[in-house]
Amino acid sequence: MGKNFIVGQSGGPTAVINASLAGVVSSALDICSDGAKIYGMRHGIQGFADGDIVELGPRLSDPAASELLKHTPAAALGSCRRRLPDPQKQPDVFEALFARLRQLDIGYFFYIGGNDSMDTIQKLSDYAQTVDSVIRFIGIPKTIDNDLALTDHTPGYGSAARYIACVMKELIADSLVYEEKRVTLVEIMGRNAGWLAGAAALSAGTDCPGPDLLYLPETPFDIDDFVARVEALQTKRKSVVVALSEGIKLEDGRYVCELSASDEEADVFGHRQLSGAAATLCSILKQRLGAKCRAIELSTMQRCAAHISSQTDVDEAFAAGKAGVEAAVAGKTGCMIVLTRDPDVPYRFGCSAADIHGIANAEKTVPLEWIDTEHATVTPQFIEYALPLIGGKLPDHFVL
Repeated sequence: MGKNFIVGQSGGPTAVINASLAGVVSSALDICSDGAKIYGMRHGIQGFADGDIVELGPRLSDPAASELLKHTPAAALGSCRRRLPDPQKQPDVFEALFARLRQLDIGYFFYIGGNDSMDTIQKLSDYAQTVDSVIRFIGIPKTIDNDLALTDHTPGYGSAARYIACVMKELIADSLVYEEKRVTLVEIMGRNAGWLAGAAALSAGTDCPGPDLLYLPETPFDIDDFVARVEALQTKRKSVVVALSEGIKLEDGRYVCELSASDEEADVFGHRQLSGAAATLCSILKQRLGAKCRAIELSTMQRCAAHISSQTDVDEAFAAGKAGVEAAVAGKTGCMIVLTRDPDVPYRFGCSAADIHGIANAEKTVPLEWIDTEHATVTPQFIEYALPLIGGKLPDHFVL
């Protein structure tokens, strides 16, 4: 089999995706044979197909460079959103990809990404079996959405959740500055899974009550009930702060943002960009209640805020990259590294490898028992799950 390593990044970046890249390269440097090379594909599988390859070993052999990479935001290698076709329908695409793999003498292939990236690992590893290729294909988990199946959580989520919790604490404090009544709606990423929106509840502490209302996409959103709740809250306090997922849906399945959004083309994976749920609801509150209302979208800032990343997240992302190389060298292929949690200690994680077929094109959502629909928030079980991932309780602010 080939002796060289290759790694790529795909999908939306996270604050710690480069820590996983550093983990892959660091581990490969430790165990690769003499003369073996470690390549990076620029812009994921698309760049690989185009021959856009860079050698990483010489650039990251210095531990200081690897440490710097661990704390660098965005995707150092660049990313893409290319969907590979069905290998049975378009075998020529895979023939070309595997010809390039042979040309580079690749024995180990690593792809750092989320749901759609694991689809790539599944197709490549399945095709490898049909042509008797011994190249080992390993997925390294990455997504702020925390929606990959079979893993307790995903690298990238802890840092994004920490950012959200910190920003919510600051926004809630800011909303109390003036005497006039106001409503603040904060829109948080999450198409079908509310892990990120739920993180808004982590802002609560002795200095902060947390959001007054919290809506996740796992349960249907009722506009009339929402308006009534806001109206009732406004009789009790001058500021009402609502956190909500961009993907909240009505009972009939329509996204709330679709009520005022124009049609947009879907990407290659069939995903339409979701944006505007907060703005839509803000407009409704103004019409029905005459409320002074502001809509805030956290948007891309949730995934690129490396300045406030969770050290737990950085460490786990690096460990996942190292575990991927160890799994491949041990003979595993067609799998993704998953993070496990030891239930018998306050918090301790581990890494193992799981079959990619139970992960690709699957989606892990927040358990319904962790969502308190009566009070429009999350339960203590959610807080207990998420708190260690952001590095523990946030520091309190001074309150008069």
